[in-house]
Amino acid sequence: MKHHATDAHTLAAAYALGALDATERKDFEAHFQTCEACRQEAAEFQATTARLAAAVAQPPPPPAKAQVMASIDGVRQLPPRIPAHVVPVLSGILRRRAVPLALAASVAAAALGGIAVWQTQNADDLEQQARQAQQQLDAVSAVLAAPDARTVHGKAANGALTTVVSSDQQNEAVFTAANLPAPGAGKTYQLWLDHDGTMRPAGLIHGDGTVILSGNPADASAVGLTLEPAGGSPQPTTDPLLLMTLPA
Repeated sequence: MKHHATDAHTLAAAYALGALDATERKDFEAHFQTCEACRQEAAEFQATTARLAAAVAQPPPPPAKAQVMASIDGVRQLPPRIPAHVVPVLSGILRRRAVPLALAASVAAAALGGIAVWQTQNADDLEQQARQAQQQLDAVSAVLAAPDARTVHGKAANGALTTVVSSDQQNEAVFTAANLPAPGAGKTYQLWLDHDGTMRPAGLIHGDGTVILSGNPADASAVGLTLEPAGGSPQPTTDPLLLMTLPA
C-alpha cells in the first residue's frame, strides 16, 4: 500500500490491524513518535479490535480435536475463493476508510473463528449456525463499514469494558461487552437507549459478545445497561451499570 507523507494520519487503523508492509510500518512508527494524536488513535484501535474479537470468539469443546482428526481423511479440501481484484482494491480502501475496515475485519475474523466448532455438530446444526453467524456478521459489518461510523468506549460499574459503534447512515448501533460478569440466576443484562430522558428497551446481552441495538439510535443521546429479570423489562428496574453518551 503506497502513500504520501500527508497520508500518515490515516494509517492508524491499518497499523493496528497489521495491514502495513514492513517499510510502511517502520515509517508510521517513526511518524507517531512525534504525533501524539496518531499514537493515541493507534492504541485505541488495537484495544477495540481486541475487544470485538474476544467478544465474538468461542472456544472449541474438548472433543473437537479428536473428531476432526478422525474425519479429516474424508473431507475434500477446496481452494480458497479469492477474487483477483481484492488485492489492488484493498490498498485504496484502507487509506479512505481505515477505521471501519479495521473494526469490520476484527469482527469477521472472530466470527469465522467461532464457526470452527462445527466439527462437533451435525450438518443441519452447522448450516443453521453458519447462517446465523453470517447474518450477524453482515449486520455488524454494515455498521462498522459505514462512512459515518463513530466509536465510543466505556466501563460499566461491574467492571465490564464496553464499546458502541453507531452510524446515522445505517440508523443502527453495535454494542460490545467484554469481561461482563455472569448476571446470576433469573437475571439478564438489558440495553437501553436514552431518548430525551426516557429509557427505551434496546435488546438483551447475556454475557461477553456483540449485538445490534434494537430501536432507533438516531436521536438517542446515550446507551444504558442494567441488570433485569430474565426476559427483560419494559422500563429499568435497577440503577444503571452504565450510561454511555453517544458521540454527536
